[in-house]
Amino acid sequence: MATKTRRFTRFAKRAAHFTGTPHCFVLALVIILVWAATGPLFGFGDTWQLVINTGTTIITFLMVFLIQNTQNRDTESMQIKLDELLRSHRPANNALLDLEELEEEELDALRKSYEALAERSRKRRGTKQA
Repeated sequence: MATKTRRFTRFAKRAAHFTGTPHCFVLALVIILVWAATGPLFGFGDTWQLVINTGTTIITFLMVFLIQNTQNRDTESMQIKLDELLRSHRPANNALLDLEELEEEELDALRKSYEALAERSRKRRGTKQA
């Protein structure tokens, strides 16, 4: 199972990298131009339209999973880095290390407490909220 996961991760990384390149954009543009150019050949018929609709739907469907996989990895790695920064900074509140695991209500309560802290700090400095 781990090998399949690693293979998918490698594939997803490469695919996400490739699809974000100018070469991929140009390739997609060429495909669209070729499709458009064949319109008169096929009389701009339903099948001609179905080809591009089906192709783009399939590509979009698959890309959603690749993008989500990449975003999940990026978010998780960024979260670990932020956790390490919090952990390594002595005055930091280490209770904040796993905020992403809290429920929405708990996050709202923490946000409000930090907003109040920021407001008190601004008042001490004599600045107003923008």
